[in-house]
Parts: sequence; C-alpha cells; structure tokens
Amino acid sequence: MQEPAPRYQGHRSYSYLEPHLDYRVFALAQEVGRVPEHDLGLTDAQRERVTRLLAEHVAISLHEHPVILPEDVRELRAYNRTARQRTGYEGLARSGLTAVFDNFMAGASCVTSENGWKWNDLIYALGMRMSDLYKQDHIFLATSVEDIRAAKRDGRLALVAGLECSTPIENELDRIDILYGFGVRQLGIAYSQANMLGGGLSERTDGGLTHFGRRAVDRMNKLGIAIDISHSGDQTSLDVIEASRVPVFITHAGARSVWKTSRMKPDEVIRACAERGGVIGIEAAPHTTLSAEHPEHSIESVMDHFTYCVDLVGIDHVTFGPDTMFGDHVGVHNTYAGNYAHDSDERPEHPRVEYVSGVENPGEAFGNIVGWLVTHGYSDDEIAKVIGGNTLRVLEQVW
Repeated sequence: MQEPAPRYQGHRSYSYLEPHLDYRVFALAQEVGRVPEHDLGLTDAQRERVTRLLAEHVAISLHEHPVILPEDVRELRAYNRTARQRTGYEGLARSGLTAVFDNFMAGASCVTSENGWKWNDLIYALGMRMSDLYKQDHIFLATSVEDIRAAKRDGRLALVAGLECSTPIENELDRIDILYGFGVRQLGIAYSQANMLGGGLSERTDGGLTHFGRRAVDRMNKLGIAIDISHSGDQTSLDVIEASRVPVFITHAGARSVWKTSRMKPDEVIRACAERGGVIGIEAAPHTTLSAEHPEHSIESVMDHFTYCVDLVGIDHVTFGPDTMFGDHVGVHNTYAGNYAHDSDERPEHPRVEYVSGVENPGEAFGNIVGWLVTHGYSDDEIAKVIGGNTLRVLEQVW
C-alpha cells in the first residue's frame, strides 16, 4: 500500500455531525491492515518503479465500492438501512489512484425495501455519500476527462459516480437525465436479473436489448454516460455494443474461457466490445475471476484473466475494475445473495477464501497490480495503458 496522499487531511465520514445524535454508530472494518499484505517478492528497485509509475501516470480503477463495511458483517443490513455508508477516505488516500469509478452499493442500499435497486434508495445512497464528499477537499466528484486530469495535476482523487444497474429508472427514460444531473457518468444496463432494458446474466434465457433498452442506450449516448455491460446477459451485451454509437465498457468481469461461469464474458462479447473500441476491466470480487491454474482466488487468478484478455484482444482494450470494498466482501455476498442473484449461478467447485489476497480492497489493489506487472516484464508504456490510459481513451469519446 502506498504512503497517504499529502492532500489528505484525515477526514472521516460524517465527522462534521454528532455521533449517536445525528447518526447511528457502528464499529467499522479497518481500512488499512485488515488482512496481511500480499508479498509479491519485489526488490527495492521494483518497489521504486511501482511508486514512480503510479506517480507519473493516470491510474483509474474502472469499478469499486470504496465504502467501509461494519466490522461485524451481521450488522450490514442495519447499517445499510441508515443510508449512511462511510467512504474509505484513508484507504483511498493510500491507493495511488488518480480516479475511481464508485458504484456505491445500490443493490444493497435497502433503506425503504429489503430487495434493493429502488429509485428512492438510490437517491438516498447518492445524496448521503455526496453530502459527505463535499465536506473535504481531497476526493471530489468528477464529471469530465478534464476533472480526471486536474486530479492528477493537483494531487487529488477524482470520484466518478457510477451505477451497476439501470433497474431503478424503471420505465422512466428521463430518470437517466436526472442521474446525469446528479453527476452520474456511468450506468450498467442490467444487474444479473432482467429489467426493462434487457437480460441479466443469471437468467436462463436472454431476449437481448428491449425496445426501451435501445431508447435508454440512445439517451446515454446523447448525454455522455458511459455504458457498462458487466452483469448483462450475452445477447443483451452484444446488442448494446451494436446499438451504442460510442464504445462501451465491461467495467468488471473476466473471461469465461478461463473460468466457466455466467459471471465471466465469452470471447465473442469481449471481442465485440474491443472491435468497437471498448475496454474490459478485470474483476477481483471474491470467487469470481478464478482459473484452473489458480483456483484459490488471489491476485494470481485475477491476472490469469488479464493475460488471457490481452492475448485475445490486445493490450489497448484491457484494464482493471477490481470491484472491492473495505471490509468483509465475502460476507456481503452471503448477506445479499438473493438481491444480487448470485444464488442462481452454477459454479465449478473451488476452494473458498475469506478474502482475495493482493486485491482485497481499493487501497491496495492497484499498487499490487502494478507490482505484478513490473515483476512480469511489462514495459512502462504497457503499464500506463492498462492502469488508466485505455480508460481515458474511451472516456474522451463517450463524455
């Protein structure tokens, strides 16, 4: 993990309010040092190179949930019902990132409904997190490529507001404009379960992008919202790629040829995304991007998907969307399996882990990813592309 950014002044979420009076207090997970550091076996020279690369180049995590979870994951539902999920400011200050695509926790933002993905709950999640963000000046809401470049220049961290799923808009097209007005700059089509726009990857059949879905894609293109197909069904993903006038993102996934689950993308979808100029971000949420060579989930399994995708579509079309948070991510999956439709996916047998060593949280992920790339012989130019350059290229076309 990197040294904290000089600009960070120690802000803690909602520290301007009075605990117990203004908000309910929970014991929170550690942002730093919750699990042992992953040993990549770096030499001093390699460590210096990692530090230099993150200092010199724009680093963008294409998909994260940089909130702090309760220390006791059994309190997660009660914590989320308060709508005051805490942002991991200290952890992010040590991440080495220039920008982070924050996808909040809309499926678990169960303020008014235990089933998630509701419009009111989404507005709670956005409003609460943004109100806290505006009370400090290290991390700021970014809505343009210039904002990301300014963050690099000024030693700040640009937070891009994104949502994994468009289900909360229901059949209201103008809600996309409302989200844009709130600063949202990335939207997923469907999250595993089908919705008004198209099919999710957990459904038995996928009818593809609906008529309303095509109108939604057109509206996102007109506004300048990046489109994510990570959790969409295969046919819906192909339809979105075809319908969009600009490249789309697979913000967090892996290759089904490496690990055969519906959560991973088939070669056909990865190729189609790249052929239209898009990028795939390699995922690291627990028990997702596994491989036959590394079935116990760690950074090594994750990088097996990275190398496969680079070989498949070229290094210009691959980046990283680790999809991590501060706390027990496995516990989140166990708590919200029904909300996320994770319980419907047939997965190969594999060892269970308590956390993904090397990419456990947003604070450590990119430092270790760059370290892995350094130890495996990638050039400075190649590393610059996959940690942020490829994403910037797409955003310049989309936004």
